[in-house]
Amino acid sequence: MLTYNSLRQLRDTANLELKNKLAQREDVGIKEDGSFYLTDPYFAKQTRVALRNCGIIDPLAIDESIATGAYIALADLLENDVPGPQIVEDITRSGLRGRGGAGFSTGRKWAEALKYDVEQKYIICNGDEGDPGAYMDRSILEQDPHCILEGMAIGGLAIGANKGYIYVRAEYPIAVKNLKVAIEQAHEYGLLGDNILGSDFSFDIELRLGAGAFVCGEATALIESIEGHRGMPRYKKFRTAHKGLFQKPTVLNNVETFANVHMIMLNGVDWFRSIGTEESTGTKVFSVVGKVNLAGLVEVPMGTSLDEIIYDISGGIRDNKELKAVQTGGPSGGCIPAELISETHVDFESLEAIGSIMGSGGMVVMDEDDCMVDIARFFMEFTVEESCGKCTPCRIGNKRVLEMLERFVEGKGEEKDLKYLGDLCVVIRDTSLCGLGQAACNPVMSTMKYFRDEYLSHIVDHRCPAGICSALTAYEVEENCIGCGLCKVNCPVQCISGERKERHFIDQEICIRCGVCFEKCPVNAIALV
Repeated sequence: MLTYNSLRQLRDTANLELKNKLAQREDVGIKEDGSFYLTDPYFAKQTRVALRNCGIIDPLAIDESIATGAYIALADLLENDVPGPQIVEDITRSGLRGRGGAGFSTGRKWAEALKYDVEQKYIICNGDEGDPGAYMDRSILEQDPHCILEGMAIGGLAIGANKGYIYVRAEYPIAVKNLKVAIEQAHEYGLLGDNILGSDFSFDIELRLGAGAFVCGEATALIESIEGHRGMPRYKKFRTAHKGLFQKPTVLNNVETFANVHMIMLNGVDWFRSIGTEESTGTKVFSVVGKVNLAGLVEVPMGTSLDEIIYDISGGIRDNKELKAVQTGGPSGGCIPAELISETHVDFESLEAIGSIMGSGGMVVMDEDDCMVDIARFFMEFTVEESCGKCTPCRIGNKRVLEMLERFVEGKGEEKDLKYLGDLCVVIRDTSLCGLGQAACNPVMSTMKYFRDEYLSHIVDHRCPAGICSALTAYEVEENCIGCGLCKVNCPVQCISGERKERHFIDQEICIRCGVCFEKCPVNAIALV
């Protein structure tokens, strides 16, 4: 079992060994302060705090984590006998806000749990990352698990909790494996369990695996799941900081939030506040996917413009296409049009002001070939599928919204439906039980606001401008057809006729609008109309 002094000695020894090891790698450099960084140009304009060790250390080697400062902040707090209220005060002054979606003050949440004088309190790490295309939390859990264990232990010390749970998706087998190894190693070193580092503080952590329900990303549904019940949100009579897990005061933060706690305690409140904006301090990790040249994880200071993330870091739009929109905040986020990209910054206030949300950090980039009505339908289909069904607005209302969007993409909508759709979205937002239902219509409301002309094209003109909605598109053979027969040979439903070296024709009654003929034609004689 380590002591305060032996932990620091181990850090110094392990740091030298890690430097020697990393000196053999061309993709890792060492800064003047002794910290490590990835040298690829993709990371040059990023500020990596939560992801600081990802891709650098071996997540299965606790010594390498300690070499980068893991558990040193916890040791300093214990050795100096820093009281819980002081830790809570520091987290509050840092301005750290929850990185899981709502952006609630972490310090206020901890302070609420601190004020209850009970024997049992809990710390929960929410690793139930379910947004399509998002893998921010997964990367941290897989590549730097000890930073989460330490962040949770510091949270336990702050509020007086001795038990923690990490709720992680069972679909993340590497994260589960690495967390199990990390917890075992921390026990062996005396960094978890009874009397940590010989102090009076005891704190232990257990894993709980989620079965893939998106709604379990919501705090009370997650708590219900840990308790062994069906994952459904509770009525909010009490805050979880008052009555959470097993009706005891509970602090629940997501993975990225806990990944910042260690760094705040180690480097100080002023250091953290120097990053980001006044109201949104620190950095944020985004999973940038979609029509960009360099998809991947991006960590930038709060307040960075979307323009910089898309063009300067992610390499711009693929195939030199035009940017059309960016959707932030996962399936519950809004779609931001291209004309607002340069003036929109990634902080809680700016995104909320234009009808989107920060969410957990999903970012989907769309180009000129995307249909915004179909995009709204896609995200609503996901939400309807993932609804737990407990409250009527979400269970019934969102289904009705999806049905209207499906009529639109099939060319069966009416113009009067738009007002009804907008009114229904507002009712669902204002009356749903949990955040999933309350934010479910954001993609619909934002696309109706910024891309209303596309809705009208689908409803009034029975036309999909992007050519995505098959019911509203058709393929025709133009006069420059050379009669090569490639379209005819490759057509899966045999709807194309014509002789060799003569113009071919498409039977619109049989055509399924698959686009194979459009792709195979060597002279671009197939037109989408």
